[in-house]
Amino acid sequence: MSKCLPKTSYQLAVCETNFLRLKNLLQNFSKNKYLFETINPDTSSNPISFCVLHRTRHTLIIEAKQKIKLKKIDDLIIRIQISLDARLAEVLSFQGERAVPYFMKVLKIQSKDEKIQQNKFLTEWLENIFSNGINPHVKI
Repeated sequence: MSKCLPKTSYQLAVCETNFLRLKNLLQNFSKNKYLFETINPDTSSNPISFCVLHRTRHTLIIEAKQKIKLKKIDDLIIRIQISLDARLAEVLSFQGERAVPYFMKVLKIQSKDEKIQQNKFLTEWLENIFSNGINPHVKI
């Protein structure tokens, strides 16, 4: 059991950080749809939308989409489960791919730490949104 503790505590810290960033970005989850436009360093922009797919008293399932204007790259789609009581946000699927649960045998197409990688990517993506900024002229 002690082998799993560092990985688990790291995963919880990442999910807690993601929750705090999303809560700040999505104004305490008060609406069902949010539209943003990023400000990129090269003066281009990318539209980002957050849509609440399912809402209960204790959880939310949100789909985040970022349009990529390059034709070679697919749009970014992340589904996130937010636990309001536990104050955690965890990636459910990334580009339509679900990570294999920890208790199942890992397939060759996914790495052993796929879930951790997806949640870390969400952290870095949200950091990028905050560091580059959001266009204030887009109505939310």
